[in-house]
Amino acid sequence: MLVFIAKRLLWMIPSLFAVSFLAFVLIQLPPGDYVTTYIATLAASNEIVDQNTAAQLRERFGLDDPMLIQYFKWIWGILSRGDFGISFEWQQPVSDLIWERMALTLVLALSTLIATWAIALPIGVYSAVRKYSIGDYFFTAFTFFGLAVPSFLLALVLMYVAAVEFGQDVGGLFSPEYENASWSFAKMADLFSHLWLPVIILAVSSTASLIRVMRANMLDELPKPYVTTARAKGLSEFRLLMKYPMMIALNPFISTIAWLLPNLISGSVVVAIVLNLPTAAPLLLQALMAQDMYLAGAFVLLICALTLIGSLISDILLALVDPRIRLE
Repeated sequence: MLVFIAKRLLWMIPSLFAVSFLAFVLIQLPPGDYVTTYIATLAASNEIVDQNTAAQLRERFGLDDPMLIQYFKWIWGILSRGDFGISFEWQQPVSDLIWERMALTLVLALSTLIATWAIALPIGVYSAVRKYSIGDYFFTAFTFFGLAVPSFLLALVLMYVAAVEFGQDVGGLFSPEYENASWSFAKMADLFSHLWLPVIILAVSSTASLIRVMRANMLDELPKPYVTTARAKGLSEFRLLMKYPMMIALNPFISTIAWLLPNLISGSVVVAIVLNLPTAAPLLLQALMAQDMYLAGAFVLLICALTLIGSLISDILLALVDPRIRLE
């Protein structure tokens, strides 16, 4: 297993180089560049930028260099100094813009993951063991509802209920007095007091999906001969379920680690905008629309790194949980 982990870590290096290059190329594929977008924005406000000013801006931002030169300058800055470049739109170092948002995004992602597992696992097991019971029908209806309702619509409904019925401060992850305050226990407490709403919204769809998967997997395992044999030997029903079929049925849960973290960063853009969350998704969308290539490229690179790390963690946990999965 140690050899496997070492190989995977080594393979991450060329993978990140390849992904960073592809991301850099894809970001520059749309016609024009940041200066073109900036001029178009000014033109919408009846402001005109002459060609000399546009040329000066491109020279200032290094956009007049060939794409390969721009990429190598960017990647060398990351490797040598940890410098992700300067955001064209914000005129700030990219690292200053992304780290706090990435930290808040990871807190939200891990909280959603814990909530999803804590709800989906016991409900999936119950629905399989009590198949076709009233509880099973109830939870089946919940899963259909969770899969069918768009997350942004659920966000609007819950925001209305929280604000009107309970007087809860909704929108964002902090109260106004803590938004620009330095980190403290009070700010962390304020963060967790606002975290429940986006966690519920983001967890509903994934929870509904995993309940169905867990139920189906448990129903596949329960009729198998090893379960019948364990029951015939007098093993208690709870211990039997926990020790054998549930451990095998956990595989889909563990596999979700590989895609859940990056998906919550890149796949929750609409929800983050509706709730005004200071996470990575809205800033990534804004950077892509403005063709702010260094800011967008940094986010894409970090998302890919999270995907690779999540895949490694998922593979290790699968090997530990399921004895059938071993490196030959």
